[in-house]
Amino acid sequence: MAHQMIITEVHGRVGVIKHNYPERLNSLHPVMSRERSEQMREWNEDPNIGAIVVTGEGRAFCAGADVGGWKRDIVDPQERAKEGKQTDEDKKGNPEQARERRAGANWTKFCMESKPLIAAINGDCIGAGLTTILPFDVRIASEKARLSMRFIRMGIFPELGSTHILPHIVGMGHAMELMLRGNIIDAKEAERIGLVNRVVPHEKLLEEAIAVAQDIAFNPTEHLRGVKEVTWYNLDEKDIEKAMRYEGKWLNITTKSGAFKEAVNAFLEKRPVDFHK
Repeated sequence: MAHQMIITEVHGRVGVIKHNYPERLNSLHPVMSRERSEQMREWNEDPNIGAIVVTGEGRAFCAGADVGGWKRDIVDPQERAKEGKQTDEDKKGNPEQARERRAGANWTKFCMESKPLIAAINGDCIGAGLTTILPFDVRIASEKARLSMRFIRMGIFPELGSTHILPHIVGMGHAMELMLRGNIIDAKEAERIGLVNRVVPHEKLLEEAIAVAQDIAFNPTEHLRGVKEVTWYNLDEKDIEKAMRYEGKWLNITTKSGAFKEAVNAFLEKRPVDFHK
């Protein structure tokens, strides 16, 4: 499939998506967002893909929203009407913006239910660029990466459930500082507070991310889905017995699976395990 704003690659059981809007620092664009989601959805249905890496072309991962497109939003439609400049979009709403809002509302849940997702943060990861990868499973940063919850500096508000997810990742104190200051931090600081799993040399970033994804994709697909499902479900569960019951449901499923039989037989026969033969 031809794409306008993403580049795709396949490395064994790992699919790679590269944001490809470098002239605007890979700022979010409806076409880029749609193509990324469609490709992820396709790979989620492909038994030959076990994990997905997302990164950026050029010097940015994603510099956030395309702020140039906000100019229209700060002009009151009523004022345009008085000046005789009211548009069809003012009268009936902008269908493209409506689609964007629907896509944003569904993005976090989509990531939670997706095959494992790894972000390879190659450069600037600002505002919506950061919140789109908070529901990812692993975040690996280049030493050149810069990250920010920039929303408050732009007079807007964090989204995609980030006010809920971010404190779970970095703790309440770090999350509040990131959101209330809106400052930009470097990769080393992001690693210190746990916002990224680790920092690697820039030239090794994609290689490292693919290696992590390959390790994950080696494992049985259904079990990976179960781990994600149970972990998200138990994110706020304060009753440990309920949490263990949900784990028990999946333990029962997995001990009856072909993957479990294969792992036991491989161990007893002293041979490498193969979950995808």
